[in-house]
Amino acid sequence: MLASHVNADIEAVGALRDPQRRAVYAYVSGQRHDVSRDEAAETIAISRSLASFHLDRLVRAGLLEVTYRRLSGRQGPGAGRPSKLYRRTRRQIGISLPERRYELLAGLFAAPLHEADDTRIKARLANAARRSGQEFSAAYRPRPRRGTRGAVVALRGVLEGLGTEPYDDGGVVRLRNCPFETVASAYPELVCGINLSLVQGVIEGLGGGRVGARLDPSPGHCCVTIGRSSAKGGSNA
Repeated sequence: MLASHVNADIEAVGALRDPQRRAVYAYVSGQRHDVSRDEAAETIAISRSLASFHLDRLVRAGLLEVTYRRLSGRQGPGAGRPSKLYRRTRRQIGISLPERRYELLAGLFAAPLHEADDTRIKARLANAARRSGQEFSAAYRPRPRRGTRGAVVALRGVLEGLGTEPYDDGGVVRLRNCPFETVASAYPELVCGINLSLVQGVIEGLGGGRVGARLDPSPGHCCVTIGRSSAKGGSNA
C-alpha cells in the first residue's frame, strides 16, 4: 500500500475520533436513504449547524459523499433548491501496522479455485464454510429464544458480528455490507457460493430451521438474503 493511501486512511479514521461525529457517521451508514442535515441533527440531538459541520468533515475525510435532491418531489420553477444529502461512500478503509495483505492472499487463492474443474474441491470449501458458520453461531450469546422470531433475532446478532450489517426488509433479512467484497467483485460465483454456505451454517448452528438463506444479489448489498423457509425447504425470501 502506498504511503499516501495509508496516510489518507489514518486521516479518515482520525475523523471518527469525536463521539458525536461517530454517532452521525453510524446513523447515516445505517440508513437505506440519503440523509439530510436536519434529519441527522434531530436524530443525534445536536444543532443543525453542528450536524452540518460533522457531515461535511466526514465528506472531506472520504467517509460520506454528497447528493442533491428536492425532498418535496416537486420539479420546475418554484420547486425550491435541491437539498444537500449524505450517504456512506463505497470506500474501504483498513490499516495494519505493520502492513498485512490478507485480501491479496485471498485473491491469490481464489483465482485457481475459481478456475478449478474439480467439484470435490468446491464441495469441501462449501462444507468448510458451513462448519465455520456453525462455529460462529455456537460462540454467540445469548442463545436464541424459541420460535422463528427468536431464531431471526439470534441470526441477526451473529451476522452483525460478521460485519454484514443485516436489516429487516418486509420480513426478509438483507445484508447491507459484504465483508468479502474485494475478492467477491473479482470472483462472484466462487465467493458468493462460499458466503451462502457460511450463512447456512450459521442458521443450522442456531437451530433456525424455519428460516433459510438464498442468493439474491442486488447493487450495494451482500448477495445473500434470509427469509422464512418454504415447506419444501429453502427460502421464500
